[in-house]
Amino acid sequence: MTFLKRRKIFFREVEKMVHPKAKESTNKKGLTPRQVFTRNHENLMEKGEKRTKDTATSCTVVAAFVVTIIFAAAFTIPGRDDNKNGLPISKKTEPVDFFMICDGLSLCFSTVSVSMFLGILTSRYSEDDFLEKLPRQMIIGLISLFCAITTMLAVFLIVILIELHTRLCTVYAFGCLAFAIATLFIVVIFRLLVGMIRSTYGRGIFDRN
Repeated sequence: MTFLKRRKIFFREVEKMVHPKAKESTNKKGLTPRQVFTRNHENLMEKGEKRTKDTATSCTVVAAFVVTIIFAAAFTIPGRDDNKNGLPISKKTEPVDFFMICDGLSLCFSTVSVSMFLGILTSRYSEDDFLEKLPRQMIIGLISLFCAITTMLAVFLIVILIELHTRLCTVYAFGCLAFAIATLFIVVIFRLLVGMIRSTYGRGIFDRN
């Protein structure tokens, strides 16, 4: 998708430099420059569409899984029930407040991520969509998915801290595990995310001196 985007930007910049009449001129086959560009890049557009859909589909599954888990966790306050009133003992402590905040943030981020990836899957995949619309939706979706997973891991750690607050070694072990999972996810999407941000919002070849 990034390679096709660069080709499209190059075509647009060249189009600005030529005489307006040259844009409508035709070759021996009766094709305009835009029609020639579209015909020569049909195969590349198909590959870009397939790769974008595959990425969006995989990320949608993960984001939907996070939504399901976090939505169910919102109705389960960690801690043992008090025998007097039936309320969780941990409800009177500050960690539960952080639990609800992180749970709500994770639900919001994962919902945004699902919406972005669904927007990608239902796109028309025209030439202009590869310039800004699809890259912008993919960037927002990936960042939202990372934030959703990070806050979900925070919810997990808060529950472990409440339930096993007397076993600090176990809490530290689960904390390291959560950090490793978040780091692994960053490594997996880092190159894709940085490449898309650089090609979408970075300086192009026509912006340099």
